[in-house]
Amino acid sequence: MKKQFFLFVAVGLLATGVVRGDDVSEGKALKRYNSDELVVSATKTLNSISDAGGSSVTVITAEEIENSGQQSVEEVLKGNPGIDIASNGGPGTNTSIFLRGADSKYTLVLIDGVPANDPAEGSRSPNLSHLTTDNIERIEIVRGPASLLFGSGASAGLINIITKKGSSTPEAYAGIEGGSYSTYKYYAGANGRKGIFDYSFSASRLKSDGFSATDEENSCVNPAGESFEDDGYENTSLSGNIGLHLNEHVTFETVMRYTNANSQYDGPGVDVVGNEQDAEQLNGRVALTMDYEPLVSTMYYNFNRQDRDYLTDGALSSTYHGYLYELGWQGDLAVADNNTISAGLNYQHESMQNESFGMYASAIDQDISSNSIFIQDQWRSDGVQLIGGIRYEDNEQFGGETTFRFAPSWTVDHTVFKCSYGTAFRAPSLYQLYSPYGNEDLSAETSKGWDAGFEHSFSDDVKVGVTYFRIDYEDRIDFDMNTWTYAQVDGKTKTFGVESFAEWAASNDFFLTFNYTYTLTEDPDGSQLLRRPKNKVALSGTYDLSEKTKLSTSLRWVGSRKDSGAKDENCIVTNKLDSYFLVNLSGSCQLTDSIALYGRVDNLFDEDYEDAWRYATPGRSAYAGIKLIY
Repeated sequence: MKKQFFLFVAVGLLATGVVRGDDVSEGKALKRYNSDELVVSATKTLNSISDAGGSSVTVITAEEIENSGQQSVEEVLKGNPGIDIASNGGPGTNTSIFLRGADSKYTLVLIDGVPANDPAEGSRSPNLSHLTTDNIERIEIVRGPASLLFGSGASAGLINIITKKGSSTPEAYAGIEGGSYSTYKYYAGANGRKGIFDYSFSASRLKSDGFSATDEENSCVNPAGESFEDDGYENTSLSGNIGLHLNEHVTFETVMRYTNANSQYDGPGVDVVGNEQDAEQLNGRVALTMDYEPLVSTMYYNFNRQDRDYLTDGALSSTYHGYLYELGWQGDLAVADNNTISAGLNYQHESMQNESFGMYASAIDQDISSNSIFIQDQWRSDGVQLIGGIRYEDNEQFGGETTFRFAPSWTVDHTVFKCSYGTAFRAPSLYQLYSPYGNEDLSAETSKGWDAGFEHSFSDDVKVGVTYFRIDYEDRIDFDMNTWTYAQVDGKTKTFGVESFAEWAASNDFFLTFNYTYTLTEDPDGSQLLRRPKNKVALSGTYDLSEKTKLSTSLRWVGSRKDSGAKDENCIVTNKLDSYFLVNLSGSCQLTDSIALYGRVDNLFDEDYEDAWRYATPGRSAYAGIKLIY
């Protein structure tokens, strides 16, 4: 029935577009794939998507974030091609990102180019659970090996979250929203430019009673049908971006993002009262850019601090403190109008302190550093683009690694043929090296990946694309249950599949996008990796009812996934999570130039599903808010 409704809504949306087909504007650009959005992450230079060569890139704009009505980056990312996300419960609980089917540790998350993966986390995996959408200008997703430009950890790709800069027209805003699970949020911000100074600031406070992280609706976990306690969440976030344009050639920029959060959580399949995590995250960047044609030169200092304290009934049980900083320089030389050579130097230092109390008390205080150099060439002529480069990184623990990447594209009429091939590596984390379960003999994990595909525009308003991808990982680090230490796994782990999309700007007021991702994963024994669906479909549409009123919908179907210990409705172990289908609705209305109302309904049909066995997901929930603009 739900699949039939999926088709019904899709046809209805399409029909709406057909009815208004006379409004289609000639030459109007599409909003995402077919637009020429600016992108930095694909080449580490400011380009349009059309100049990113064979890179597989998605840009989520501020408009799309606003249309979704979502307040977390995690929710905004769901439904995009090649990305799967699984959480251990509600807001603030641990989140895993699977980019092109790879382990979460192979995705690098950046905030304004600053690495945001936690140096004190067991595998240095990213965790988006505390990252809100406040003050975000766009999110860039680059799929495929990216170690050439970003070093360790970008084996499957990267997600770069870019904050807003000050605009020429000063603006201030404030708002409040609330809804299900006793959730409320206050927020405010301002941005503008005056003389040589531009600024963008935001602040928000989010609080929710939440729901039980352990799935009380799962009869295998809760056979007696008891009511589990709610696991609440609180989040305070501050963001700032300040620029000084000292003259027409020299710019000084500083960016900062701070989050203080508290989340309650449960054990695997067990409702626990009194478990809490206090988390603080601080990311920042200071950069000096000198633009004297033909050379643009940037010197920078990046830092990332993450602190996590775990408490049981108010008593401290463990602490994790991670810190990373980078010093670097990048130069971009325009050799010719169609040729740019980039080179960079980077020094990175990361450290962690961990202390666990009680019966298994332990302590870690370790650090590690690395030096790297890269060079990249971008060349284009008559529809052909060639992008390639090489990087050498020297890690004080295991020595040097060389990676490279080649990403050409070829445009013929209305079709772009594109491909890329690259190598990547991931250094073992400090925890994997030096914890009580660590192994100082670990070496880097390595990988080779390639993709190939095409994008074709049937008209200015219709575009489709298909890309095949594959990545092979070797020397993968995993926990050895026989020795109770981390060890390299013999053999290859493989991820491969197909990403496809279609977009239609049916009119000035109506836009529809569809994507389908097929992903296969295999460990060295040929088994499927956990929590990664083979099939995923997403459909979203935006419709402007008037100049002041907008409606958006997103529909997402996620196929069955393997998960250890998962059971069917008869509590028989199948190691498989069922497929599910979600519908989210959102809308906004600009009452006046200064007042806007907005709201959303998530999981419209109250689908009962799990992204991770035994962990709950939100049911039908509704939220509404008001925003004042000055």
